[in-house]
Amino acid sequence: MMARCSSSMASVPNSNDAKVLQSFTGLRQIAETRHYKAWFLDQFGVLHDGKQPYPGAISTLENLAAHGAKMIIISNSSRRASTTLDKLKSLGFDPSLFVGAITSGELTYQHLQRRDDPWFWALGKTCIHMTWSDRGAISLEGLGLKVVDNVEEAEFILVHGTEALGLSSGNSVSKKLEELDKILEQCTLAANYEKLGGEVKWMGKPHQIIYKSAMAMAGVDASNSIAVGDSLHHDIKGANASGIESVFITCGIHATELGLTGFGEVADMSTVHALASKHDACPSYVLPSFTW
Repeated sequence: MMARCSSSMASVPNSNDAKVLQSFTGLRQIAETRHYKAWFLDQFGVLHDGKQPYPGAISTLENLAAHGAKMIIISNSSRRASTTLDKLKSLGFDPSLFVGAITSGELTYQHLQRRDDPWFWALGKTCIHMTWSDRGAISLEGLGLKVVDNVEEAEFILVHGTEALGLSSGNSVSKKLEELDKILEQCTLAANYEKLGGEVKWMGKPHQIIYKSAMAMAGVDASNSIAVGDSLHHDIKGANASGIESVFITCGIHATELGLTGFGEVADMSTVHALASKHDACPSYVLPSFTW
């Protein structure tokens, strides 16, 4: 099945007035005909549900590897890359199949450590640290930061999550979102902070920094890359902005919106097109699930 995508995504390679969405049953049809060198894979909603792998995901990775694909996990997780790969291993995935992992948390940590970017260099060393109570919380050890709980003392706000406030001891104390809002005077969420005139550096999808980092890790350019994800706003729109092709997995976060009730169920392409247009995103390919 095929449908046409809005022409607003002018950055999509080979895009004309409208781009045809190609719907396949598995990745084999893409891997054997296009031979992309690098595959940038989302994890939640594509490879696993947080508790177990999706049917066929492990064998599909093995098949891609057999075709010479360089595979990199790209995720908006606040966890470090090593923790992400350890999690995948615990779910039964073979970490050796991946070139590596790039997460929002990893990018943030590396930039704060290196300070080789002018934006990060100018941040200062004193911060408010918003994080998770346990899941996804990361250590700031080695960054030379001073964590404070008073906005007036902070030079910047480091946001990893919205469940707790980091302490100078390295521990954290659980907070309700409403409490964090009060502490930071409505500057808690980056989107709100931006609306108030604050300067924000976004480190994950759909922003290009994570895709550029993945291309650098794999040693490829945009023409040899493809991204696979289940979020139109994050995965697909980010790939569009970065000039790389993409695979939209319909069984993930948008399943209910697409009227899907079971794993592997094929979505109606007119519904996919309407939803993609709503998010101003244009996938190159549409698949029911991450299967071969």
